[in-house]
Amino acid sequence: MLSPSFRHRACCCWTGILILTTGGSAAVYGRFTAGYSSSSYSPRQLLGRATPVERDGTQNSHRFMAGTRKNMESSPALLLVLITLAIIHIVRAQDQQGFISLDCGLPAGELSPYKEEVTGLQFSSDATFIQTGKVGRIQAYKAANLQRPYMTLRYFLDGIRNCYSLNVDKGRKYLIRASFVYGNYDGLGIGPVFDLYLGPNQWATIDLETLVNGTREDILHIPTSNSLQICLVKTRETTPLISALELRPMREMILISLNLALCHFTTGVILASQDLRYGKVYFNSNNVSYYALYTEEPYDRIWISYFQTNWTHISTTLEVNNSNKYVPPKAALRNAAMPSNATAPLSIQWTATNPDNQYYLYAHFAEIQDLEPNEIREFHMVWNGKVISDPVIPPKLKITTIESLSPRTCDEGKCSFQLTRTNRSTLPPLLNAYEVYTSIEFPQSETDASDVVAMKNITATYGLSRINWQGDPCFPQQLRWDSLNCSNTEMSLPPRIVSLNLSSSRLAGTIAAAIQNLTLLERLDLSNNNLTGGVPEFLSNMKSLSLINLSGNDLNGSIPQSLQRKGLELLVEGNRKLCVSHSCRKPNKTKTLVPIVASVASAAIVIAVFVLFLVLRKKKSTAIEGLRLPPRTSMVNVTPEPSFDQKSRKFTYSEVIEMTSNFQRVLGKGGFGFGYQGTVNGLGVAVKVLSQLSTQGYKQFKAEVDLLLRVHHTNLVSLVGYCYEGDHLALVYEFLPNGNLKQHLAGEGGRSVINWGSRLRIALEAALGLEYLHIGCTPPMVHRDVKTANILLDEHFKAKLGDFGLSKSFQVGGESHDSTVIAGTLGYLDPEHLSWQFHALILLPQNDQPCLRLLASLKSVLCVKTRG
Repeated sequence: MLSPSFRHRACCCWTGILILTTGGSAAVYGRFTAGYSSSSYSPRQLLGRATPVERDGTQNSHRFMAGTRKNMESSPALLLVLITLAIIHIVRAQDQQGFISLDCGLPAGELSPYKEEVTGLQFSSDATFIQTGKVGRIQAYKAANLQRPYMTLRYFLDGIRNCYSLNVDKGRKYLIRASFVYGNYDGLGIGPVFDLYLGPNQWATIDLETLVNGTREDILHIPTSNSLQICLVKTRETTPLISALELRPMREMILISLNLALCHFTTGVILASQDLRYGKVYFNSNNVSYYALYTEEPYDRIWISYFQTNWTHISTTLEVNNSNKYVPPKAALRNAAMPSNATAPLSIQWTATNPDNQYYLYAHFAEIQDLEPNEIREFHMVWNGKVISDPVIPPKLKITTIESLSPRTCDEGKCSFQLTRTNRSTLPPLLNAYEVYTSIEFPQSETDASDVVAMKNITATYGLSRINWQGDPCFPQQLRWDSLNCSNTEMSLPPRIVSLNLSSSRLAGTIAAAIQNLTLLERLDLSNNNLTGGVPEFLSNMKSLSLINLSGNDLNGSIPQSLQRKGLELLVEGNRKLCVSHSCRKPNKTKTLVPIVASVASAAIVIAVFVLFLVLRKKKSTAIEGLRLPPRTSMVNVTPEPSFDQKSRKFTYSEVIEMTSNFQRVLGKGGFGFGYQGTVNGLGVAVKVLSQLSTQGYKQFKAEVDLLLRVHHTNLVSLVGYCYEGDHLALVYEFLPNGNLKQHLAGEGGRSVINWGSRLRIALEAALGLEYLHIGCTPPMVHRDVKTANILLDEHFKAKLGDFGLSKSFQVGGESHDSTVIAGTLGYLDPEHLSWQFHALILLPQNDQPCLRLLASLKSVLCVKTRG
């Protein structure tokens, strides 16, 4: 059995080597076969398009191209590269339940998903699995021999770490495959070098500067949470990229007795140029190798042909029984290699990249030759000069597998696997296929899963978007998320988030409930944001909290007593509506007196203004005495006034263009359209061009303008004329040079801020204008949009009401202003308005919110904005 220390290791794959992992570990797996070729091949240059080879007029498409290398016999390190070639490949297209196959960089709307023609797998865009990066395509001349998923890519200019987030089932075994092809997509001709991370641990270094044809990394991994982070980390000036990312849920596999999960797979078979059931290995004159893909391989492995010049190839057309728990493909077992020198051992050697690597060996044997009665084939398995098996006699046309259940190391990184014949053997050793696994360290535990979920929920609640908030929040330390700190526990224990600082982060809304799920949080800083609502009770239940900074927000209510009794440092300055304990229970009499006096004074001023208004109204009573609202049935009757088609009041659209100098000077935009400054006969006018979205027609427009033309009052803006030509509607008013009351109250645009006495006079004059509309007009008119912006000021600062009498038929789409009442159009008036008895002046606070709803029974309401 494995030592306990191995349980936190991961395994990497080589050609003929298998990679494993347990929890935080991974392992490499590989199988070998041999074919007639004197060349060695890079296991990483395997992303080429399947190359069909004709057989009896048909095509067999299960091939991938691999680049050539130097002879392995002259380069021991070559095997290390070769062993990475054999990768488990899930190609069971008939059952892809739970598969994730991402074509990275594929636009979401571009034939997604699609079926990849060689493997039968369904690939889709990666757009919904990552929020960063840009999409690219490799250059056309580079794409000629590539499968479709490798023709696009996603590259990452911004940030150090960019991560894919995949949902998985905790404790289930997954095959993860990441593929990388540079393809000179940027025209620079410089392949990038960067690191690949699985959660908080480095998985591999991707070197596309050396591996110009691309590379692929596989790992079998058992997640410790329900979320999996696969990250590309920038380590140089070059830009990380990825071409494809695949995730496969795996059924129970080999090496169960080792309590390991596989990662990084390679498989190899010994082949010549003969036909296979699921593929054919072919070698051309340039010694370019093609390897076979077995779509019905029970563990979904890719098997790669391998051969040395000092070997002899043998094969059979008979069926080979492959029934054991490893179930190598029968096509692989129908071929075998023997040393050409019958007395020599069959040797495979390589140099480990890490001298401390640990390996697990699985060799598959089946006798495929017809032996004479006096012939015997018997041999030992030898690892670095040490016999590791009893004598092996391959059974006739039936598989036997010799496995290493304990890890093997290499002497100073020099690895040697041999088959040596015994003294009584009359035949050389034979090898059909083999697998090797090697482990890599995954020492760092992932951040506690509940903390990760809490941070995701906090991010979603406030809509936070930070480039470095990807991957594991706490580790590696140099990539830790900003604004938080984590506990420095043992690497074997999940780190916890102990500090969260989101000050000045433009947070809005209430304090996120997800914060309470950071159960070991010690310091929380939410200061200088726009948080509203109360201080939640759950903060008092967070046992580890020692500091809470909520200052500089807009919180209200009272602080929970349980939180005040907790004895932590609580900062709440700047929350004007928040009541702390002493101010709630023992109010300061001096401070309480101030608002009371202010309220009384305000009420006295309102009463005084109202009395003044009544006095002035009484003086005007002779002018309007005897005027009564007509009965409802007579409202359609009007006194003789200048008619609508009076030529002196009507302008053509060309005249409107001329008077406004082609609409050059914009006065502003109101609820009914844009206003422009112009001149008519040397007098200033304001031209309001009405929206063409009106649902009313000429008759309705005529009715309303008829009313406006007969309104004459010193406190109402006079209508000079109108325009109705085709789709063009416009009203021409007198121009008031001092703008509107709102501008002066707020001091906008350099306007002076008028004094209090002027405000009272303006309020009175506006009220007189309203009174005339309600009582002095026949039929009465109701202003539907009373606000400070519609109280205009002439050269002497006399107040005049504007924008009265227009019905909702001229309200544009999406109008957001608050209307005080509906418009009064000819022949209609809401009976409710006839019951109003008096006007009122309301002094509006700084926020200028509508006040009509506060006094809905008043006949007219004038809202005046005050400062302070």
